[in-house]
This record gives sequence, C-alpha cells and structure tokens, in this order.
Amino acid sequence: MSADAHGSKDATPTTCVHNRGFLDALPFGDRQDFEDAARGFVGTLPEVEFRNSDGRVVYSLKDYAFLAHEEAPATVNPSLWRQARLNMNNGLFQVTDRIYQVRGFDISNMTIIEGSRGVIIIDPLISMEVAGAGLELYRHHRGDRPVTAVIYSHSHVDHFGGVRGVVDEAEVKAGNVVVIAPDRFMEEVTKENVLAGTPMIRRAMFQFGAPLPKGPRGQVDAGLGKVTSRGTVTLIPPTQVIREPIEVHRIDGVEMVFQLTPDTEAPAEMHMFYPGLRALNLAENATHNLHNIYPIRGAQVRDANAWAKYLNEARDRFAPKADVVFAQHHWPVWGNARVLDYLGKQRDTYKYLHDQTLRLMNRGYKAAEIAEQLTLPKSLETDWHVRGYYGTFSHNAKSVYQRYLGWYDANPANLNPLPPVKRARKLVAYMGGAEAAVARAREDFAKGEYRWVADAMSQVVFAEPDNKPARELGADALEQLGYQAESATWRNAYLLGASELRTGRTAAPGTTRAGADIVRGLTLDLFFDFLGVRLNGPKAEGKTIVINWEFPDSGQRYALTLQNCALTYLAERHADGADATVKLDRATLNRIMLRELALPDAMAGGLVRVDGNPLKVAELFGLLDDFTMAFEVVEPLRAKT
Repeated sequence: MSADAHGSKDATPTTCVHNRGFLDALPFGDRQDFEDAARGFVGTLPEVEFRNSDGRVVYSLKDYAFLAHEEAPATVNPSLWRQARLNMNNGLFQVTDRIYQVRGFDISNMTIIEGSRGVIIIDPLISMEVAGAGLELYRHHRGDRPVTAVIYSHSHVDHFGGVRGVVDEAEVKAGNVVVIAPDRFMEEVTKENVLAGTPMIRRAMFQFGAPLPKGPRGQVDAGLGKVTSRGTVTLIPPTQVIREPIEVHRIDGVEMVFQLTPDTEAPAEMHMFYPGLRALNLAENATHNLHNIYPIRGAQVRDANAWAKYLNEARDRFAPKADVVFAQHHWPVWGNARVLDYLGKQRDTYKYLHDQTLRLMNRGYKAAEIAEQLTLPKSLETDWHVRGYYGTFSHNAKSVYQRYLGWYDANPANLNPLPPVKRARKLVAYMGGAEAAVARAREDFAKGEYRWVADAMSQVVFAEPDNKPARELGADALEQLGYQAESATWRNAYLLGASELRTGRTAAPGTTRAGADIVRGLTLDLFFDFLGVRLNGPKAEGKTIVINWEFPDSGQRYALTLQNCALTYLAERHADGADATVKLDRATLNRIMLRELALPDAMAGGLVRVDGNPLKVAELFGLLDDFTMAFEVVEPLRAKT
C-alpha cells in the first residue's frame, strides 16, 4: 500500500468492499437533507476562516475543499462522507419568521431570535472570535440590533464559550442583557472543565481529530459538525436560572416555554418552545445523528431512558403546535407531519437502545456481547437522522450497561486482572513472542481481520513499546478501521491512534488550565475539591497539616485538613490550633489559579497574608501535582505517578 506525506496508506480491498456495501444498503437517492440544510440561506462570507487577536487561525473551512466531490473516496465510509458534505453548509439561515441560525462557523449553531427591542442569542458557539463573526454576519443582513438576552441551552462549552463575542458583561451587570440557563448550569460547567479537564481534553483529540490533517485519509468531519473552534473560551454567569420542569417567560416580547431535560445529552439542559412562532428548539437532544450516551472523550454516562422520556413529552406537549423543529447542531425539519415523524423516531431510537440493552443484560449478556449484536431496528436503519455519525449503537449499548451495572461484568477472572503492561507481556509470551505474534497478525491483516490485528498489536506495543513492526502493523489496522467507520468520532480516534503509533504522541507538553471565566465561576467548594484531586497522596504519607482560609471580600471561611493522605475541608469553619491561617481575596485566588501570580509573590506583595507557620502552607502546595496532556494513550504510560 502506498503512503502519502503523512504516512497514511490506501484503502485495502477489504475496506473497499465494506464501504461499497453502504452504497447498496442506504437510500443515497434521498436528497431531503440536502434541501433542508440549504433552505433559508441568507448569506455567508467569501472565506470562512477566523483568527484571534494574535493572528492564529481558530477556525477554518478552507481545508475542506475536497468535500466538493459528491462521490466518496475509498478511504471514507460513503455514509459519513454524505454527513461531512451536509455539514459544509455555512452562513446565516432563516429558520422561520424572526428566527435565524448561524451554521458552519463552529461545531455548533448560534440561534438568533428577533425580539421587540433587539435580538436573543441562543448558544454563542465555543469561541468569542467565531461568535462575534456570526453576529456580525447577521447584522450585515438584518441590521444592527442590540443583544437583549443570551440563553445557554446546556452546560457544554460549544454552547456558551463565545458569549463575550456577542455581549459585553457590563451590559449584563447593568441589567440591560439577561443571561438565562438551566438549573445546575454553573455547577456542571465547572465540574466538567476542572475536575476531569486534563484527560478529557487529551481524549477529545481522538474524538474530534483536531491534530489530524484534513482530507480523504484524515479528518473529514466530527459528525455533529465540522470541527471545534480553538479560540478564546469565555463565560458570563447566568442572571436567571430555569428551575421548574416547565417555565413560561416572555423574553424581549417573545413568549418562551422552557422544558428542563436534566441528565440527557448534558447534566443541565433544556428545550425551548416558542408558541407565537410555532417553533420548537430541542437543544442537543434531537439532532441529525445518533448522539452519545457516553462520549468517547469521557463524561458521566447519560440516561437514555430519560432522554427518550423528555423527547416524548416534547413531542406530546409542543410538537402538535410546531411547524418547525430545530436544534443547536445541524439543520431544521419543517412541516408538522415531518416534525412529529422525526421526533417519534428520535425518541424510539433512544428508547430501543435503552430497553434492548437492559433486556439482553437481564438475560446475562455482557456489555461487549450486547454491543456486538445490538443494531438499529430495520424500521429505522434507513433514516439518516438516527445513524451513528457521532454516537454508535456499539459504544452506547456499553454505556447503558455501565450506567446500571458499572465496569465489572461479574466474571471473577475480570475482577482483578493484571494492569495493561504486565498483562501484555504475559499475552505476548503466550503468543510465542513478539516476532511470532506480528507474523501471525500479518496473515490476519491480509484476511481483513483488522479489529483483531489492532488488538493483538496493541498487546505487543504495550509489552515492547519500541517494537516498530508491531507499531506499524497496528497503525495499518487502525487506519483501515478508520476508513470503514461510519461514525466520525470512531474514524478520528482510529486515525489519530494510527498516527501516534507511527510518529509518537500528539499532545505537546504543557500544563493544562481552565479559562479565566470558568475559574472565576468556580465555587470555593469546587476549588478545594480540585486541590484534593491535585494532592499527591504518596508524597503526603505521614503528614498532617491544618490551614484556615479566610476571604475578607466575601466573608467566607474554610478549614482545610490534610490527614491520612486525604485533603478534606469544612465550610464556614475555623479550626482551633491550625498550623496557619491564609487570608486573601477571591480575585487574588483566581490569579493564582490562572498562574498569573505565584503564591510566594502574592505573599511578598501583601496580597496574601499568612498568620502562623507559612512553611506549612508552602509544604502543602509542594505536595500538589500539575497536570499535562502529554501522556500516552496507544502505548504504555511513561509519565511518573
């Protein structure tokens, strides 16, 4: 097989046959989605490419010109190619009277509703640069209307991160702009982006494929949209929170019915119905693909049963009075009959996935066995909008299993297996050694048994990380699996895995940190939780430290205790006999967390006052780990613990 400049190779005959099968199985003559994705087009930019203030490109569609070809190359699943071409639609689109969307400027959509005094922005994308460009495009075509409200549909960064690109926080503080979000929004935003932020960012590289070259042998799409923007992430906390299951509000003259949908696509999420406009916004719970019950970047497992339930309630309560349904990704569906059909099939897909996983689980099948046999029912398999471009039935079934029974499959042999490297070394020895394993795997690769070859070569790589033949063959197998994948996220993961086996890990060394707005939004409880996550337990062995914390600007107090290698705290407490008391304002803490200010410098400058033994404070901070994304994924972890 020939390789290109990036080391990527051709599709094998087995992959070509696999992909041609999709052309025969699916209704490629159905052009309705292409008509819907283009409907209401108002205008776009001559070139969709945005830069930050330093001149760095944060989002671009220029590299996707190859998608102009209608016929899929052999290296891309034809079904995914179709989705990738649909996701190239970009610019300003009219959904219905007074409702517009900016699409294709990020992985998500920004919805704009024209109110009595100005415009209501729903979900201002990931980055302020792209959000600002989207609003500017709208104003170019519709006039310079002020922003009167911002609504976050849910707690994922692609639905709030660009907020400072569309509104000045001073306008919010002055009461001129209301910011609305669902219950638990701030809690879930900060939890997801801080406590498990480092591994999630590293794993997101595999899910979205950002490090991959764009092209027929690389990243073609993300399923939910083209790719995530990489600009300035911001956050303005909500000034109004939707707390009841159903709430009705009039926002800038527009009546809105909010339906909370917790623990669906996000822990904090909500639908919106606009009765006067006969339009239903389903946030990210009904898009033009099967979504994730568990995203492979990592997250809390979602509730597929609740997901179906909330879609059913929305269909029953709102859909009969809706002429259009849309979401914060992809394109709308128009016509009441089509709206009802679309929502019914979305609902039934998640309900089927949930119930059939549990049925098989109750018959004794394990997660991997369920995933291997569970597929879309025949009545749904030719409906494009429930196909697995983002989530898949395979990993979603495992996720439903995990939600109910966890990681353990009840086989005692799997209760305490050897860790990856020790297990790999034993397995390779049982195979007759690395050379014999690679030789057998080459035969299986020729037969098209790529799943097994990828697995077997992964064992050899974990046993012998520098074994070049195993790395190359494992990369070749992952690459073919990527070429075959209908799911964009699977394709991206396979291809980045292949790339890292060939050339080494992608992530550049460096300390990860949350954005300034997210840090400012942290509760102090979550700050102290994160200190506990950073504590290096083995280093803390035998140490006991008690520190009181006082924040004069807010009046808050905490008693922090290190004991038995665990860091615990009590709010509104002051521990007697503490080693030290630390006094600082919250703004100073934020600067320290953002590494704009070192703790010793803050103490020297009088911004932090320590009463008692300052060496104990220094000792505590000396026990904290810094996290980087430069850890291995497809080979053994070499970083120190």
